[in-house]
Amino acid sequence: MTDDRHPVVLAGEDLETWAGLATVLEWLPPALDAPLVHAFDLTHFEYGILFALASAPDRTLRMSDLAGFANSSLSRLSRAVSRLQSRGWVQRSQDPRDGRSTRATLTDAGLEVINEATPGHVDTVRRLVLDPLTAAQKRQLHDITLRIQQAIRAQEGWRPPRSVRSPAASD
Repeated sequence: MTDDRHPVVLAGEDLETWAGLATVLEWLPPALDAPLVHAFDLTHFEYGILFALASAPDRTLRMSDLAGFANSSLSRLSRAVSRLQSRGWVQRSQDPRDGRSTRATLTDAGLEVINEATPGHVDTVRRLVLDPLTAAQKRQLHDITLRIQQAIRAQEGWRPPRSVRSPAASD
């Protein structure tokens, strides 16, 4: 059964809007990866893991919580954390409150990497996403992304606690 309110194809302004967003969704991840990979051999996904850990209490999160923040399967997250762990940037340990859970903790070396990587990453985000927009467009983009997130799932994505500053600002 078809819904008479929505045609079965996208056309006109709807198609242009969707095509523009789909293009950004395809182009932005490699554009965010490139400078991080070049300078630190670190993907944007891995940067996000380090950033979340740097912003967490005691620089530690349960792997399941970290997977939720990263919108990642536990297996994808585990592979990324294994790579970060092999570089000495993250440690894993059993959760003392729940022996069935594993925690990831950012090491001092990992904190150093995130602090070194953050200024360049912020420059990339500003150059690619924020600087091309007016203040009003930034507010609109914020509102739009929240609405899309809520349409996808009711649960909000990761946000740093209000009392936590960005890792690079903690020096």
